[in-house]
Parts: sequence; structure tokens; C-alpha cells
Amino acid sequence: MSTTTELLTRGAELFPGEVVTTAHVRHLDLPLQAGKLALITLDNGFDHTKPTTFGPGSLLKLSEALDQVETEVANGDVVAVAITGKPFIFAVGADLKGVELLKEHGDALAIGKGGHEVFKRIAALSVPTFAFYNGAAMGGGVEVGLHCDYRTVSTGIAAFSLPEVFLGLVPGWGGCTILPNLVGPANAVKVIIENSMAQNKQLKGKEVFELGIADAIFEPADFLEQSLLWAAGVVKGDTVVTRPEIDRGENWDQCIAWGRAVADAKVHGAAPAAYRALDIMAAAKNASFSDKASLQQGFDAEDAALADLIMGGELRAGIYAFNLVQRRAKRPFGAPDKSLARPVSKVGVVGAGLMASQLALLFARRLEVPVVLTDIDQARIDKGVGYVHAEIDKLLGKGRINQDKANKLKGLVSGHLDKATAFGDADFVIEAVFEEMGVKQNVFAELEAVVSPTAILATNTSSLSVTEMASKLQHPERVVGFHFFNPVAILPLLEIVRAEKTDDASLATAFAVAKKLKKTAVLSKDAPAFVVNRILTRFMGEIQNIIDEGTSFEAVEKAVQPLGLPMSPIALLELVGPAIALHVSETLHSAFPERFSVSENLGKVVKAGKRGFYIWQDGQQVLDPEVLALLSFGDSVLTEEQVRARALDAVAQEIGLMLDEGVVGEAQDIDLCMITGAGWPFHLGGITPYLDREGVSERVNGKKFLAPGLASVPV
Repeated sequence: MSTTTELLTRGAELFPGEVVTTAHVRHLDLPLQAGKLALITLDNGFDHTKPTTFGPGSLLKLSEALDQVETEVANGDVVAVAITGKPFIFAVGADLKGVELLKEHGDALAIGKGGHEVFKRIAALSVPTFAFYNGAAMGGGVEVGLHCDYRTVSTGIAAFSLPEVFLGLVPGWGGCTILPNLVGPANAVKVIIENSMAQNKQLKGKEVFELGIADAIFEPADFLEQSLLWAAGVVKGDTVVTRPEIDRGENWDQCIAWGRAVADAKVHGAAPAAYRALDIMAAAKNASFSDKASLQQGFDAEDAALADLIMGGELRAGIYAFNLVQRRAKRPFGAPDKSLARPVSKVGVVGAGLMASQLALLFARRLEVPVVLTDIDQARIDKGVGYVHAEIDKLLGKGRINQDKANKLKGLVSGHLDKATAFGDADFVIEAVFEEMGVKQNVFAELEAVVSPTAILATNTSSLSVTEMASKLQHPERVVGFHFFNPVAILPLLEIVRAEKTDDASLATAFAVAKKLKKTAVLSKDAPAFVVNRILTRFMGEIQNIIDEGTSFEAVEKAVQPLGLPMSPIALLELVGPAIALHVSETLHSAFPERFSVSENLGKVVKAGKRGFYIWQDGQQVLDPEVLALLSFGDSVLTEEQVRARALDAVAQEIGLMLDEGVVGEAQDIDLCMITGAGWPFHLGGITPYLDREGVSERVNGKKFLAPGLASVPV
């Protein structure tokens, strides 16, 4: 038994539940009489919606296929070898369920080495080797193709990535070493660091080709036939692939430095994966495809990093977060039977401001039904409809939609002053007007008088009581909270709020609409500020109190950097807007005066009409002297550790109370909301497991939020 087989057999014993991907070998006559090709097809035997993955058992199957292929190459039976996937899916990398089961550093190291040893056998074949990227390819799926001599890609691919850093790993089967040597350090940093840390941004087939990862690109309809024809040209020497020479001078170092700057901006040094990947990529400057020893050094570094990170907490946290957004998000806790949902063939939007216009665009794009906006005057309506049409033109300009689709979407969005005319035949009407209870109650009263008896009335309120909003209606059962997060097109979360009298049909319709909008819907009780805004307001309120009491802005900002949050508390406040932040804090102060205070300093900023605390001066962000002149501070100065502890203690207390009140079903729903609505970092794995790991939960509430082990297993 070879060393590789021993490594993978040991891994397979650790992961008895693996869904094994087979590697079928079939032989095809290449066009142009180029000879016979051995085609390895990866297939896990499931339907086409189930992705193909690499666990130790799957790697063993690929190794067995390579045993056969190596013999055929040695005997002169084949002139080329290619690898592809089942329809629509090439391979999506390592099986994370198996990674979670690894408990020993040596076992983690064995899996890394085992994958390398199998993939290296492809590179070692003495005939040309090809990867035909016919469908989704991620992680190890991308990397197995990198070990081939040539690659083709389908234009139909919508998901191609190296997402490891996003999860707390490194591309550990050749990605960190091979990719920069193939496409240059700038493009490698884009794929491995920038895209991964941008919530696992995916490449499409055209981008894969343009980056130089693939050598040829073909349409999906005849992708395999065209790939074989192209491969035949390569084998015969008629097609010559030329790749740009890689700059191994200062540019390489500058690209790595840029990657570190991206990582610093995202996690502030709080998560190791990006930095380990960049270290390997930096060393790859001295590697080359012709120098097997230098490549092996890179592979060894990948193995070591992979093993270290697998045994670290970041990966477990990342997998927990990944499972939340990939699995729990698809089965919303507490959602009624979807069969109760009513059809929605027309949508109304009350208001034509920026938020309302964003909603109108989203409804038109995802539901493809007529969307009508209203407002208090025609000028506002025209501005709102104009915004939507302009955004559609931007999509057209970027190639995201074609001219026919653009014309159709524009035709779906209109405006009207008269609510009866606009909404009389609408099935779903959402208001996005000024955040004041009386205003919203008046809007709903007007709507109830003109809409059909079965129309759903939704509110985009961020903090007000949906129950109170519906309390004066004849049919409060059809009112539901439908709280989006800004920017609407980017943040996935949609808090769906059930008021006291909301019926199952209305709620089911809201969830059905959310699914069509491609949003992550989480059910919330009708409690002040619901989920995300309540937690953020408690956190921000504590930060604001600490500043008001005397700790400097700079010290507070620095104190929370180890959390690796997507932006600092003050930057978040400025993004939300001081006026909105003040309004939400006032709402929560009214509900919970003992825990939520209203900052006098924040009130002064809002009264003065200031947008925030900072201004740009000589290219740098500095505290606005006009704002500072308005503020008053105490003389209590906290250390960074004290600031962080006080803020986290407040958050832990609030989450504990929210769970006791039944604001959401389980702690996992809190985590899902914070990840998808507030950008809580994946590497922390959700806010509740982080508070558990840091001991904050038990210190504040006397118990952990999650059952032991839950943060490291699929939800």
C-alpha cells in the first residue's frame, strides 16, 4: 500500500459518513484524428443539484482512476488525459463535514498531504492533461484543475472560487502556490484574498477566462465537444497556448502587500487564514512549474497551514456560519406551511424615496410583476421611478441584463398619485415612509380603504411596533413586518415580523415573497427594534456611553478592532445616520429605559444637522472640530480591554433577554441575522458562539447560548 493510500485510508476511517465521489474513466477518440483521450468524470451519484465534493474516500477513488490512466499512458494507449464533472457541477472542494471531524493535528496534516499527492499525479503524467470546467468549481475543485496543463471553461459557470480564506482555511491543495505562478500575483490576490473576503464573491466563466485561469472558453450547449476539439488541436500542435510572463520583481511584493492591506481592512489581524495564505503566496515568487523542488516547498507550506487552521477555532466558527447561511437560511424557523401563501401578481410601494425606490427595483427584478410607487406629489414619484429606470440602465451597461430584459423591467415600474388607482388590484403593498407611528398608521388606514380584502400590508419599519401600527385597522391580521437592510441589493437579511394578530396566510405569503426576492428571511417576534437593530443599538449605545464618559474616540475604535468587524462603531453610526440612530435609541429607551440610554452628545450632533463625527482633511479622516465643539465629556477613561468587555457584556445580556422573550426561535437565528444583516464576521462564526468561546455568556448570563459542540457541527 502506497503512502498516499495509507494517508487517505486513515482519513476515510475518520469520516465513515462521506458521500464518496467516484471518478469514472472512459475513452474518447479526439477529433482531427489526434488519438485517444482518457476522460475522468467526477460524479457523486446524486441528482444534479447535489454538489460533488472531495473527502478522503473520494480522493481514493480519483487515485484509483489515476492508477488506470497511468498504465494506459505508459502503454501508449492514450495521448491525453482530461478531467471534468457531472452536468452543471465540476467539483466544489473538500467535504467540510469531514473536515469538522478531524481532532488531531496529524490527521489534518494527512488529509492535506493526501490531496496533494493525488493531484500531483495528474501533473506528473507524460501526456498533455486538461481540465474541462463544465460547471460550479470551488476550492479543491478549482485546484485539481490547476494541476493540469490546460483548462477550458464554460460560459455558463456562475460559481467559481477559492473560498477557503472566507471559511478560515487556505487553498491548501496547490492554490496558493500554483495560481500566482499561473496568472500572476495580482490576479491570485484578487481570487484568493479579495473575492474570498468579500463574502465569497464568485467568478463567472468569462471572468475565469479573462483572468487567465482558463485557456479557452466555450458555450454550455456543446462545451464538451468544443473542449475536445480544442484539446485535439493542442495535442497535434496546431493550437499553441501562450501565457504572459510573470513579473517576479517588486510587483510581486507590492501585490502581496496589497493583499495584506485588504486583510487588515477586513479583519484587522483578528483572523489568521488570509495572512497564512499570503505568506505562502509570497514564497511562491521563488517557485516555478519547471522547478519541482520549489513547488513542493509551497505544497509543504500549504499542508502545514491547512493542518494548523483545521485545528484552530476560526475554521470551526467559519463552518458554523457557513452552515447557517447555506442550510438554516433555506428552512426559516417558525415559517408557516408554504401552501398557505397567496399569489402575488402586483406590488405596491408607498413612498418614492431612496429606500422605497430600492425596494421597487428589487421587487421588479425578482418577482417580474408590475410595481407601482406612490408619494405626496408627482415630482417625488417621477424621481423615484427615474431612479429605478437609471439603475436598470446601469445593469444593462454592465452586461448584467440584455436590452429586452431592461425594457421589460422598466415597463413593470410606474408611479401614480392616487392610491386607489395604484393599489386597487395589488396583492402585496409595502410602506417605506417616515419612521413615525402616526404617519404609518395613517398610511395603513388609507391603504385598507382601497386594497382588496386579501392584499397583504407590509411595513419596512426598523424599530416600531407592527402590532400598534395595525391596531386601528379592521383587518390587522394581514399586516406583517418586512424589514430590509440598506443597501437593499446587497445585504441578504429580511426580518419578517409577526404582529399579535398576523395570520398564517399573511405570514406564509411574506416568506414566499422573501424567497422569490432571494433574501434570507428570519422570523421575529414584534419586539422593539426586532433583532439586528436591537443588538446593534445596545452595542452602539454602550460605545457611545463610554465615549461620553471620557474615553477617547481613538481608544474606543482601537479597542474593538480585535473583533474584526467590517467597520468601526463610529463608521457604522455614520453609515446608518445619526438621526436614525438617535430615533432607534429613543424607541428602545422608551421600551427598556434601564438598559438603553439616549446620548445627549448624539442629540447635539443631530440637532446641528451633522452627518457624523469625522470629516476628511488633507486626505485623512479626522474628528470634525465643529462637532467636537458641541460635545461634552466626563473624566472616566477606560482601557481597551475594559471597553471591549463592557460592550460585549452588554450585547450578551441583551441577547440573553431576547431569547428569554422569544424574539427569535433559537440562538442560531440571532447569529444568522447578525451575519447577513450586520456583516458580523464569518471568522467569528456568529455572535453567540463567539460570546460562548470568550466566556462572556457565562460571565453575564450564567450559561452558554449554544449546546456544547453546536458551533462546530452543521445546524
